[in-house]
Amino acid sequence: MAKKVGVILAGCGYLDGAEIQEAILTMLYLDREGAEIVAMAPDKPQAHVINHLTGKEMIGETRNILVESARIARGKISTVDPNIAATIDALILPGGFGVAKNICTYAFDGVNCSVDENVANLIQRMHQLKKPIGAICISPVVLAKVLGKENVSPILTIGTDPNTAKDIEKLKGKHLNCSVSDYVIDRENKLVSTPAWMLGPKISDIAKGIEKLVLEILSMC
Repeated sequence: MAKKVGVILAGCGYLDGAEIQEAILTMLYLDREGAEIVAMAPDKPQAHVINHLTGKEMIGETRNILVESARIARGKISTVDPNIAATIDALILPGGFGVAKNICTYAFDGVNCSVDENVANLIQRMHQLKKPIGAICISPVVLAKVLGKENVSPILTIGTDPNTAKDIEKLKGKHLNCSVSDYVIDRENKLVSTPAWMLGPKISDIAKGIEKLVLEILSMC
């Protein structure tokens, strides 16, 4: 029976949503291994909209996270439902600024950020059920925030950025430096993380770490 893996998307486009390359590579490697992809996203407005050509905010424009994420998932997507923890085997969060703006508010509030309630509840339930969770790019911050409140000290990586690493430590996580082509495993908590575009510099570089993360996550199911 195919393993079912939830993939949480944060919109479409790295400056205000999910990092598209990270999301697609995650789905590609899951599909190559015969896993069933269960794409999901919060059904609410994005924090803001960025013009990816100019890098500037598009004042007055609003977009829905679920609707935008559907672009990546080719329409096969649903809202984040914590109850799905009982029916999926693993969960992966690709990165992108949307994670720090839409999934949580880390981009605005730092360690005092809040996390989307449904996403937080889903992560908590997956952890309680001892099911593996993968976090790519900036997404480990979400795991640190959610699991830190549960008195868990997750071992994670966002690469080598000292400021973000310190914030993970403030959230009760333990940060390990990691190259873009590698990954970090917290075997006790069944967590796997890789830096991806926190380091780059090319899609071929981030692909190596993401592939390893996917394979490790599937092996833990």
